[in-house]
Amino acid sequence: MGRGKVAVVAAAALLVGLSGCELKDDGDNLVAGKQAFVAKCGSCHVLKRAGTTGVAGPNLDEAFQRARGEGFGQSTFAGVVERQILHPARTDQTDPATGKDLPRMPAGIYKGEEAQDVAAYVASAVAKKGEDSGALAAVGVKKSNKVAKAEGGKLEIPADPSGGLAYTFGSAEAPAGNLEIDSQNDSSIDHDIALEGDGVSEKGPVVKNGAVSKLTATGLKPGDYTFFCSVPGHRQGGLEGKLTVK
Repeated sequence: MGRGKVAVVAAAALLVGLSGCELKDDGDNLVAGKQAFVAKCGSCHVLKRAGTTGVAGPNLDEAFQRARGEGFGQSTFAGVVERQILHPARTDQTDPATGKDLPRMPAGIYKGEEAQDVAAYVASAVAKKGEDSGALAAVGVKKSNKVAKAEGGKLEIPADPSGGLAYTFGSAEAPAGNLEIDSQNDSSIDHDIALEGDGVSEKGPVVKNGAVSKLTATGLKPGDYTFFCSVPGHRQGGLEGKLTVK
């Protein structure tokens, strides 16, 4: 178990020692909280109801599962999560696939009402069965089944603008030969576009805030390739797709 997971599990375990100290719901905006969580937290954490699959940080559903099962309430969870947002435990984790350092959670990634909204949403969703409903159902990371098709020797495969670990196309098709792949990233989370397969290994620059990661592959032969984000932890969290060259 990584030290990051230990830290959050330990925080969740403190709930066992808490009784009668739940914080009152103060009209938190759960929709705004979910949007903010996906935008900056989902690339590092698993939270099933938000559709997030990050592996750089603890799996939040697992971390709070025991406390949820023992009947602790959402306002208590929210207090634990908000404290972690404002004062995160130091973690030093590495990506098992690459050996590279995984990103650390910065202190105060959200503050004030925004931190409270994120904490309230996580508390409402963590380790909870089922799916979000109503307005919450419209927010979150959803894996695409759409197929991007090359035109004029170019493929456009944008990253999910919400910041989640997904592209707006789940797969792609292109003719053999030279190919340019552009991936616009409107989120504030670092992403790039990389391609590998059949001796090909190309990677565009890491970008964010509307910039475009661009790569060029020459002489692609018919077959299957994989496009993915090479930022540590992102491919492992599901930010990849299949390119079929015909």
